[in-house]
Amino acid sequence: MRPTRVVVADDHPIILLGVRHALDAFDDIALLGQARQSTELVEMLQRAPADVVVTDLSMPGGRYGDGLALIGYLRRHFPDLRIVVLTMLGNGALLRRLFDAGAVTVVGKCDDLLHIGLAVRHAMRGLRHVSPSLRMALERAQAGGDGMAALPALSPREIEVVRLFASGLSVSEIGHQLNRSIKTISSHKMTALRKLGLTGDAQLIEYARVNGLSHGGLARGEPLHRRGRWRVEPLGERGGPKGRCGVRRKRAARA
Repeated sequence: MRPTRVVVADDHPIILLGVRHALDAFDDIALLGQARQSTELVEMLQRAPADVVVTDLSMPGGRYGDGLALIGYLRRHFPDLRIVVLTMLGNGALLRRLFDAGAVTVVGKCDDLLHIGLAVRHAMRGLRHVSPSLRMALERAQAGGDGMAALPALSPREIEVVRLFASGLSVSEIGHQLNRSIKTISSHKMTALRKLGLTGDAQLIEYARVNGLSHGGLARGEPLHRRGRWRVEPLGERGGPKGRCGVRRKRAARA
């Protein structure tokens, strides 16, 4: 029986290394390649058809964006492709949006990376799968008890704009990434503020942070390990990266 062909995309080399290590434990999975942003991912899929793509939710810098926009693009242009999403964000309403957009399984970077191989197997069988760290958040959202009554009222595009804005992108940068005008992005942002009953950027950023829509500083496309403020710790003993959600962020000593 032919192994499941998988392509992995993440903008952090340490995560790519961990995922490769984790998938090596599954004899029925063949890793075709790895990409650092959406342009590389799409070009790889065009050259070598895959059964499953495992992609980070927040992976800026490519021509096709990231998050919901990228998932939508993959669904339109590669309709037979199964999508597994990796994320550090534990927001129940956002998880529901991911499934609505076409993701089959979602894996939290807080979980052991062996869950990625299990997620690939579930995706191939057409079964929805949520890793343990995200399951409770999704259950709370489905029960209406995740403390986010206002978020489901936002459209998928408004959620995406809020996520990117709170992660550090300007309105013009978001427009460039999503291929929309500054006026359109500003309109989405203002509509989100109005729906959420917020009065300014600071409140919007704080709302996104508290409700799991942002892990600030990762949206500008600069890998964590290259930033002066942080460094990425090596892999843990069990094969997955150390730290709370796949990477441990630690203040680096000044040069």
